[in-house]
Amino acid sequence: MKDIILTGPKYSGKTSAGKTLASLFSSKFVDLDELIFERTGKTPRQLYIESPSDFQKAEADAITALFSENRACPKRQRYIIATSGGIIDNPIAVSILTSCDAKIITLKVSAECAWDRISACGELPPFLQTETPRETHYALHLRRTAAYENITNIIIEAEGKTPEEIAIEIWGNC
Repeated sequence: MKDIILTGPKYSGKTSAGKTLASLFSSKFVDLDELIFERTGKTPRQLYIESPSDFQKAEADAITALFSENRACPKRQRYIIATSGGIIDNPIAVSILTSCDAKIITLKVSAECAWDRISACGELPPFLQTETPRETHYALHLRRTAAYENITNIIIEAEGKTPEEIAIEIWGNC
């Protein structure tokens, strides 16, 4: 069985649906943000604030390590991997993801839904701390959505669905 890589915008439900999906498949769930923290001792936000290029390197290194480890153990259980919302802007990481033997699934939500979820969490991420954060988000969301659709095997409309509903829909497509 192939690994499943969940992509999509920030707060599209990758982690929640991924954990649910991993339990359905009896698979191992990996949150890329948590793996980056384990490997660097810093959150992705901290890394990004310090240096966006160092963050992208840490992201690519974590993915490389994960898939290198996986190749060494061909009979291991399937991985369900939740990526960060901005991974699509990391060409090295995207190259690694698209070259591995995994299903890439994009969780799609509208720009408005993503904005509502992001803004409800308090402080905006550094890349949205502009004079017009909502407009910045909207443009970024549209560009990234198109980019995700170019690398994905399956698109799941995630807006308005529970993690369980998303996981069951993924289950039915895998």
